[in-house]
Amino acid sequence: MKVLVIDVGGTHVKLLATGQKERREFPSGPRMTARRMVAETRKLTKDWEYEAITIGYPGFVSRGRPVAEPHNLAHGWVGFDFRKAFKLPVKVINDAAMQAYGSYQGGKMLFLGLGTGLGSCMVVDGIIEPMELAHLPYKKATFEDYVGLRGLEELGKKKWRKEVNRVIETLRAALEPNDIVLGGGNAKKLKELPQDCRLGSNDNAFLGGFRLWQPTPNPPPTPKRRRSPKPQA
Repeated sequence: MKVLVIDVGGTHVKLLATGQKERREFPSGPRMTARRMVAETRKLTKDWEYEAITIGYPGFVSRGRPVAEPHNLAHGWVGFDFRKAFKLPVKVINDAAMQAYGSYQGGKMLFLGLGTGLGSCMVVDGIIEPMELAHLPYKKATFEDYVGLRGLEELGKKKWRKEVNRVIETLRAALEPNDIVLGGGNAKKLKELPQDCRLGSNDNAFLGGFRLWQPTPNPPPTPKRRRSPKPQA
């Protein structure tokens, strides 16, 4: 099956289809509606062939539908009929969950996306468990206020890195994962990865989107804990 994966972010919408080697993208932002996203996607992929679509959505998704409007985009996503708009089968999944599924190697994995906000998801024995940790109370605000882009800009890199480590240790103690993956564009700004964490890749979002249309395999064995190499500066 040829699949188009749409990764909707706070600053860009990224596209990749089965058999294509290079992704395409266009700007998003606070004026990006679902209808506009569909129109821009169709225009940018008119020379690609695909028969199904996965949409990574930056917000809460339940039963394959957005149930809350995104924080960094325009309204109009909840209740929008993507299948009718594209005239193709469509699966909608939280964007962090999509990248997490593409990063999964087995066991009980926690994924944290350090980007415009804070994406979060767990994958347990091959089962995706989307989470909304970003807006839970933390210190004087929320997790996202400290480790998202806003926190990076207000705190500076040095203090932001310390907060990332504190948040990871808080969530490690609460959720007890055997594997922690740090994704999102700001993960590369960490000088050293926290213990037992590994650096993900934004490209894993596309892999996760493709995997959703594949038959569910037996889950891989639980990986042994190990220290990850330092991210390159």
